[in-house]
Amino acid sequence: MPLRLPPLSALRFFEAAGRHCSFKLAAAELSVTPSAVSHGIVGLEEALGVELFVREPGRLSLTPAGADYLVYVSEAFSLIAIGTQRLPDKRARRSILVTCAPTFASRWLLPRLARFYERWPAIDVTVDTSRRQVGFPVDGFDFAIRLSRAPVAGDRWARLFGEVHVPVCSAAYRERVPALQNATLIHVDTASEDWQAWLEATGIEGVGTAGSLRVDTIQLAFEAATAGLGVVLGRRPLVDRDLESGALVEIGQPAIQSQTAYWLVSSEGAGHRPDLIGFRQWLLEEAGHIEERTPAGS
Repeated sequence: MPLRLPPLSALRFFEAAGRHCSFKLAAAELSVTPSAVSHGIVGLEEALGVELFVREPGRLSLTPAGADYLVYVSEAFSLIAIGTQRLPDKRARRSILVTCAPTFASRWLLPRLARFYERWPAIDVTVDTSRRQVGFPVDGFDFAIRLSRAPVAGDRWARLFGEVHVPVCSAAYRERVPALQNATLIHVDTASEDWQAWLEATGIEGVGTAGSLRVDTIQLAFEAATAGLGVVLGRRPLVDRDLESGALVEIGQPAIQSQTAYWLVSSEGAGHRPDLIGFRQWLLEEAGHIEERTPAGS
């Protein structure tokens, strides 16, 4: 007798909504409407005869039964994804899917991809910079590049490089406001380490009293500094091309090694495909060159 399974589309809605505890975020991840997710889960609950979510104004949470069921559904999707990744793919072209932050992608990864294509001309690379939690292997990514103080999952995490933080601004702004104590500081609200960490590490006092500008991305902070709006905490190597071109200049303050580092996180199936093995090795080689050229205090 064949197994009786709920609709797989409804299970996909449930897994994403349960992971995010949000119909809206699940809908964005799956490229459907929140209404479609909600209706699909209602149908799933009716088919199973059990409530999976507690729905309260402004809040969604799993019921005990839903939390228990999510473990099995997530594991099932993971097994399907792993099995799919391990299938021998006879297509002429392969694709590698990478997720990382937008500034990292535009300032470090994309400028180097030409060297990867020289080695692997028949491989397609897709770079995803959406800000969402990634679940391996359910979301289908082969690699994620993340900032963290330490590896989270053992040998699936490989260190790429750490950042060196140094205050930078436009040359015109440095001439106008030569003292950091009198400068407008540009803050990145989403950064795990920003001015407060730099000030604590250097012990410099009396900074930040001249006002501030707050933005939500490192890229926007660099652009604000280039426009002469203040001083930003430059993050090497991401800021290196601006320093080399003269768009930004150091202001003569100490450079501090960050506490966090960029880590390459591999999916469970990444060790079974030659193209993924090659991409991982290439990234580690590129990161090694960066570490050699960007020592702390340089």
